[in-house]
Amino acid sequence: MDGAPATLPDLLRHALTVVFVGINPSLYSVAQGHYFARRANRFWPCFSRSPLSEKARCGLGVKCLEPCHDSALPDFGFGFTDLVKRPTAKARDLTAHELVSGVAVLIDKLEHFRPRAVCFHGVTIYRAVAPHLGTDVKAFALGPQPRAIGSSLLFVAPNPSPANAHFTPAQQTAWYDRLAAELANRQRE
Repeated sequence: MDGAPATLPDLLRHALTVVFVGINPSLYSVAQGHYFARRANRFWPCFSRSPLSEKARCGLGVKCLEPCHDSALPDFGFGFTDLVKRPTAKARDLTAHELVSGVAVLIDKLEHFRPRAVCFHGVTIYRAVAPHLGTDVKAFALGPQPRAIGSSLLFVAPNPSPANAHFTPAQQTAWYDRLAAELANRQRE
């Protein structure tokens, strides 16, 4: 073994504003040591265009966040984890058993750290989690979800992977904008 990490570490702590949850890390991201490391992934440019990331961009003094900023983002209220920690070339390489068994571990992490919101990147993740929350996935839609994990708002955004090309970058950014608006509305309540 060349000493490379086996997976990406969770970037979690208490009192986070948003925890972004991916399906699993890509082999490329693990080799680079950063979340959403592939240049074609739309997470960093779309998140950077959203007011959701404004505090982090200002705090780091950058216009556009990049993969190298992931480990600094918990200081600005953003964390990262995955449903399954095993890296693969493609998410479809995961087994149904891995997806199901990852749910209990993920829920335990989220209950422990209690972020204000959890942003699931893609319907695949939420469809795995929803039955454990007593949610009917047939009535599923992107955006805020009817259930919570503890006091954490659950929100589903499109997966920013380039393989999810039916959402444009502008649409992806709009989902992060909507999450920012949901958080602002809940703070006023």
